[in-house]
Amino acid sequence: MIKKTDLLQLSSINFAYGQTQIFADLNVGFEAGKVTAIMGGSGSGKTTILKLIGGQVSPQQGHVAWGDRAINQMKHNELYSYRKSLGMLFQFGALFTDLNVFENVAFPLREQTALPESAIKDLVLMKLHAVGLRGAQKLMPAELSGGMARRVALARAIALDPSLMLYDEPFTGLDPISTAITGNLIRTLNDALGITSVFVTHDIKASFKVADEVILLSRGTVTARGTPSELLDSRDPLVRQFVQGEVDGPVPFHVHSEAYRDDLKLESEERNW
Repeated sequence: MIKKTDLLQLSSINFAYGQTQIFADLNVGFEAGKVTAIMGGSGSGKTTILKLIGGQVSPQQGHVAWGDRAINQMKHNELYSYRKSLGMLFQFGALFTDLNVFENVAFPLREQTALPESAIKDLVLMKLHAVGLRGAQKLMPAELSGGMARRVALARAIALDPSLMLYDEPFTGLDPISTAITGNLIRTLNDALGITSVFVTHDIKASFKVADEVILLSRGTVTARGTPSELLDSRDPLVRQFVQGEVDGPVPFHVHSEAYRDDLKLESEERNW
């Protein structure tokens, strides 16, 4: 499901980890300036899409493109340059534990730019202010709550003013207040900075408040794509099962196996033998 307005496109993607097929002819796009949520069951390939976008893995077949740039065909130096335009919020923040809050946010600025310390200080304080943590600049990661650590990680992710932000399960492990704050920051920063945001999540309630569009993955392809309200109103059995969290539906509770009666009979015969 690719639209003409999609700036980021994954076209005819076939991808597997060894013998485990993840995607078969996947077509999915992301519209510039929008916040898009990728959802689906465990193992549906949500995080793999982020890895394909970031160039961490390449498809066995197909193309990953950001505008007119083919990500999966980039050489090392090209990929390094492209990644400077990306911001990444890892699932649990991934802060450097031996650096304080200020130094964590300053890290990419020191690594990727030749800015003087005075400019770096101003930028770090600006990013921390944007996430409401300018007053926590001297704290160590161990002194932060889970929600605060996630916000520091977000400040670090936007330190280089990326044009594309990727979020891997941004709401995992957060209390309701921190979840709401994180969701509001994703929405606010996307609109204020004029960037494109893509995040993977299992949190229906939080993501539907934030996202412009939701992409639902299942069985190696896109099952549904639309606004949160469109998915909530969908009559598709698989979409309804996922959105409503229903036990019974197209996604079975049991892994495919032989008939239970036949298994019991076979086990009994083996014991008698």
